[in-house]
Amino acid sequence: MAGSGHEDAELGGRRRGRRRAARGDTRSMILEAATAEFSAHGYDAVSMRAVARRAGVDPALLHHYFDDKAALFTESIGAPVRPDRVLAEVLRGPRDQVGEALVRILLTTLDSEPAQGRVLGIIATALRQPFAAGILRQFLVREVLHQVAQEFGDDAGDDGELRATLAASQIVGLIVARYGLRVEPLASAPVDELVRRVGPVIQWHLAGDPEGIAARTDD
Repeated sequence: MAGSGHEDAELGGRRRGRRRAARGDTRSMILEAATAEFSAHGYDAVSMRAVARRAGVDPALLHHYFDDKAALFTESIGAPVRPDRVLAEVLRGPRDQVGEALVRILLTTLDSEPAQGRVLGIIATALRQPFAAGILRQFLVREVLHQVAQEFGDDAGDDGELRATLAASQIVGLIVARYGLRVEPLASAPVDELVRRVGPVIQWHLAGDPEGIAARTDD
């Protein structure tokens, strides 16, 4: 994905000029270069080597500051949490509790007001700017949804990506309603209550187990 008219389509409202004053800071220079690369080419087409080249640093130095492209991207957009890391942590736990664990981690993180603001800013930018939405979508598909599809694919049918995107739609809707629109009583509901109610729905989408959600909801 490339487009010379999309240089301002930067998720989270971060614009290239904002880091000019920090030129002496190598880490800031790298983030500035990464923002420019992602804005120009999208997520999939950008390599760590390309970011290093734009920043004028050795690729080894880039890896000193950032483990991988996912880390570079999430920090460049100001994300308060790395979705791929959250998912990896959750998938190390019991498979039948993935939905609940995801909801708990996300809500616990986003109950911090600064985190709420950053996530809502990213969502708002993606909704306003189609190119920005495409960058975010590429990241989520490659780093998050494919992991989910592979984890549950063997025993939940061959529609893993659809199930993963349905789960993502539930999570984004929950974030917008609770922290953006502040719909009551959802906005003030305890995290434990939302985990109990929403977690099984996420699990249903991920694992394709409608009988399981019915049983857990009746408890």
